[in-house]
Amino acid sequence: MTANILLVEDEPAIQELLAFNVLQCGFRAIQALDVTSAADEINRALPDLILLDWMLPDTTGVEFARRLRADQRTRNIPIIMLTARTEERDKVMGLEAGADDYITKPFSPRELMARIRAVLRRRMPQMSEETVTAAGLELSPTTHRISANGSSLELGPTEFRILHFFMTHPERVYSRGQLLDQIWGDHVFVEERTVDVHIRRLRQALEPSGLDSLIQTVRGSGYRFSLEK
Repeated sequence: MTANILLVEDEPAIQELLAFNVLQCGFRAIQALDVTSAADEINRALPDLILLDWMLPDTTGVEFARRLRADQRTRNIPIIMLTARTEERDKVMGLEAGADDYITKPFSPRELMARIRAVLRRRMPQMSEETVTAAGLELSPTTHRISANGSSLELGPTEFRILHFFMTHPERVYSRGQLLDQIWGDHVFVEERTVDVHIRRLRQALEPSGLDSLIQTVRGSGYRFSLEK
């Protein structure tokens, strides 16, 4: 899955440099020069990660981070703070405002991309390109190949995304609404029963390998990927 990175930076030269490097790494860059335009982008669709400059023309990045963390819809978006401030108290302030990481200017593109990948791997493992294995399943996001107990498995794109999400978030129960937000995005409006249809297709594909029981229905709550069959 390609991660959408929102770049909130008011200096055009740095903004373009960030966008270039984000695109070079296979991510999608969404650009905003201030908090107002960043909020508009977030209202349209949640990004997978935000690169947030500290000093912005309308609101500080620290204040915007606090606002994002206080909102139920945006509280879990990973944030990396960008700033020229190097003192420890400034770093602490940024982290206490809700930033997942903090990088000081000037920074190398390689370091920034490594930080982005590390945060995504930690906060949103389904965005990682690493091969995932669990209970006889092996899924490769880069080649879009899946094997079940050593046999190749064919899945549609939606079923693939669901399985990848489940494999990177085992044992936790997700409601239909949560799965819609995670797989389809919170800006896509489809009926919750759509989830049931794709779960059924995924189970049917896993059934010949005997791994369909990994996906459990939790009555009144949703679905869980459990390694305890």
